[in-house]
Amino acid sequence: MSLLRRKATRPAATEITERQKREDETGITKALCVCGVVAGPLFTVAWIVEGATRINYDPLRHPISSLSIGDSGWMQIATFILTGLLTLAFAIGLWRVLRPCGVVWGPGLVGLVGIGLLGAGLFVTDPLNGYPPGTPLLPTERTTQGILHDLFGVPFFLGLPITGFVFARYFARRGQRGWAAYSAISGIAMFAVFFVARLSLRPGFEDLAGLFGLFQRITVTIGWVWLTLIAVYMRKALSETPNAAGHYT
Repeated sequence: MSLLRRKATRPAATEITERQKREDETGITKALCVCGVVAGPLFTVAWIVEGATRINYDPLRHPISSLSIGDSGWMQIATFILTGLLTLAFAIGLWRVLRPCGVVWGPGLVGLVGIGLLGAGLFVTDPLNGYPPGTPLLPTERTTQGILHDLFGVPFFLGLPITGFVFARYFARRGQRGWAAYSAISGIAMFAVFFVARLSLRPGFEDLAGLFGLFQRITVTIGWVWLTLIAVYMRKALSETPNAAGHYT
């Protein structure tokens, strides 16, 4: 009888162990998604506070990256690096969520956004558009750091809109038209406003240069709001049901 009892308890014990393992993995994935919820608001609060308190800095005119220049630049540098790490963590969470569906481009592109933010923190931008005071509209001489900073900005300003299109396709396949439309519109809006921002620094469009910072902030905010809501969506779906967004693990 004792032998039969031991055999009967083994499957039950195995089932409990497997369930506990699934719960632990789901908890890790939830924590990684929370990183995505936190990254955007943290980045936004940082540039609002720094931009409002920095002497001779005009948020409407000057880019966010210019906050990395000078003795107080360490705060924006730290913001780039911290949000980059949080975004990378969220990319891993997305991969864990969407892996069973075979979706790899979305998490991969979000990971590139995180790497871009890290690079933007490690390499400081060149002065431009009047900051620090006396700086010309465009740098007359480029530094290696400034060039690398701009290159690391590509995954955010171009890669994040493309990520929106990737998720628009993903949501469309799932029949979630609202999320599909929102993702596509966010991508288009980021491209459009970023184009205007870059145009404002070109010869012949000097009148728009005074609003370069505003256009850039609109672009950044559109991207962060969308990415934050995606993180909230994934985190919420994990809490509601294991299969809510495509067989979560």
